[in-house]
Amino acid sequence: MIDDQYYMKLALDLAASAKGKTNPNPVVGAVIVKDGVIAGTGIHRKAGEPHAEVHAFKMAGEYAEGATLYVTLEPCSHYGKTPPCANLVKESGVRRVVVATQDPNPEVAGRGIAILKDAGIEVEVGVMEKEAQSLNERFIHNMTKNRPFVISKFAMTLDGKLATHTGHSKWITGEESRHSVHVLRNEVDAILVGIGTVLADDPSLTTRLPEGGGKNPVRIILDSELRIPLDANVVETSKAKTIIVTQEHAPGDKMAVLSEKGVEFIFVQKNDDGLDLSALMKELYNKGITDVLLEGGGEVNASFLRAGLIDKFLIYVAPKLLGGRNSLTPFTGVNVDTMDEALDVAFSGVDTFGEDIRITAYPKLK
Repeated sequence: MIDDQYYMKLALDLAASAKGKTNPNPVVGAVIVKDGVIAGTGIHRKAGEPHAEVHAFKMAGEYAEGATLYVTLEPCSHYGKTPPCANLVKESGVRRVVVATQDPNPEVAGRGIAILKDAGIEVEVGVMEKEAQSLNERFIHNMTKNRPFVISKFAMTLDGKLATHTGHSKWITGEESRHSVHVLRNEVDAILVGIGTVLADDPSLTTRLPEGGGKNPVRIILDSELRIPLDANVVETSKAKTIIVTQEHAPGDKMAVLSEKGVEFIFVQKNDDGLDLSALMKELYNKGITDVLLEGGGEVNASFLRAGLIDKFLIYVAPKLLGGRNSLTPFTGVNVDTMDEALDVAFSGVDTFGEDIRITAYPKLK
C-alpha cells in the first residue's frame, strides 16, 4: 500500500527541481491525492510567483474536495507578494493535510498549521521532516541567523593538497566533478573568492552547463588593496554582476575605471584577521544575497573558518597524491598548537563523480 512517505517523497522531488530559482523564498512542492490517485501537483517556481499549493489546487480542481494535500513546508499564513496559502487550503475542501516541516519564518511559525486545524482539517506534521529541512537549509538558516548561508567548496588530492607549491591546480578533479560545481553555481546567489585566486587563475566564475542556460551568480572578490587587474575576466560584467570588497582608502582613480565597467563596491573595515567578514555578510544579506559559495584558496577559507561563518563543507577528493612540504592546503592561516583547537565537523554524506568523491560535512555545534 502506498503511504504518506511515498507522496511526500514526490513532493520533495518536485521542490528540489526549483533549487536556486526561488531565493529568497524556500523551495516547496505540493501533491494532492484522492482515492489513491494524484489529482494535482505544484512547485513554487520563482519568488513573487504563485506558491506550490496554488498550482496543485488549480490542477486538481473539484477533485480537491475530500482529498489529502502533501506539502513540504507549512502553508504560509501571512500576506507577502502573494496571498496566504493557509486560507486557500482551508477553503479548498481537502480532508487532510500532511506537512513535512514547520516554517521557520517568524511570520508563519505554526500559524498556518493552526489555521488548518481550527478549520477542522486533519493535519499531520513531520513526515520526512529531516529531508525537508535539508532541502531548505539555506532558507531555514536565513530565517534563524539573518545572514547568508555560506558553503565552503574545494577540491583536494587524497593527501589534502589544494595545489602545487607554484599554485598550479588544473585539474585536481575530473570532468564530472567540475560539472557538478557548475550545477552548484546555478543554485546559489553568489560566488566568493580572494584576490589571490583572481591573480593566479583569472577565472570567469560563471555557470557553464552542457545543456546551456543556467544562472550566473554574483561574483564577490575580496581585495583590500584593490590589486585587481583592469582586464581580469571578472571585471567583464555584461553576463554576471561583480562586487569588489575593499577598504574606503582604495585608489579612487582605479575605482572610477572599474565603476565605469559596471563593477560595484562594498567597503568594510580591516581588522587583525583581514577584512571584517561579519560586516560583509550583513551587507550582502541586506542586498538580498541569501547564500554564498566560497571558491577561494586557503587564506579565504581560513578567514571564514576563524570567523565562524562556514555553514557547510563540500569537499571534492581526487584519487591523486601530490606530496610536497610547500604544496598548498585548503585551509592556511594561523598555526595552532594542539588538536584540541581543531574544528569538529559531522560527515553528512558521500557522493561519487567519476573517479572522485565528494564529502558533505557540517560544523558540529558546540
